[in-house]
Amino acid sequence: MRKQARSSLALIIPALNEAPVIARTLAAVPKHLFAAVIVADNGSTDDTAETARRAGATVVREPEKGYGAACLKAIDALPEGVDIVIFMQADLSEDPAEAAALAAPIIDGRADMVLGSRVLGEAEKGAVLPHQHFGNLIATTLIRWIYGHRYSDLGPFRAIRLDALKRLAMRDRNYGWTVEMQVKALQKGLRVMEIPVSYGLRKAGVNKVSGNWKASLAAGFKILWTLARLAVTSPR
Repeated sequence: MRKQARSSLALIIPALNEAPVIARTLAAVPKHLFAAVIVADNGSTDDTAETARRAGATVVREPEKGYGAACLKAIDALPEGVDIVIFMQADLSEDPAEAAALAAPIIDGRADMVLGSRVLGEAEKGAVLPHQHFGNLIATTLIRWIYGHRYSDLGPFRAIRLDALKRLAMRDRNYGWTVEMQVKALQKGLRVMEIPVSYGLRKAGVNKVSGNWKASLAAGFKILWTLARLAVTSPR
């Protein structure tokens, strides 16, 4: 099968108050891979947007707080000709160089969506906290029971064909975004793969969810609620 041009890839990075790290993250991105690098500023009160713009990224603003809301805003800003979208965190906990490995199975026609698994890969000590491990296990176990598919992780580092992403009709605007994508991918019959990725401690700034128990509980509840909603309202 003929490979798609590298210029068909776009990178989306949601960011909230990531001025201390966003320039380092963007500097590590292999720019030759991407037709567009979009930072979705999610209502930051610091210089995240201006710092990202100076570093060469396209910046869109989504004042409504929420990971899903930021992703949806960035998707709306994708330029013509993009075939594959990669989502990555802003804190440099993921290795941007591994984006090529995420995209490869899609470019080769072997997958529609590829998830970067922190569980299958190597995580730096303390990067994934115990309550994250526990919540991840519960969610992936429920998906296996309901849909018969064994995911290892709900990690946000992922690649997906743009036409497949549009078929999913994503709607979640906060913590349920990643699990909604993974469940809808199964419901729509997408070819899903997982590959190991490395995962480290954030390089600067403050954890918005994992380091905050209140936010972690809210995220866990929303993930379970999203799973229940999709199981009840969508055909399997």
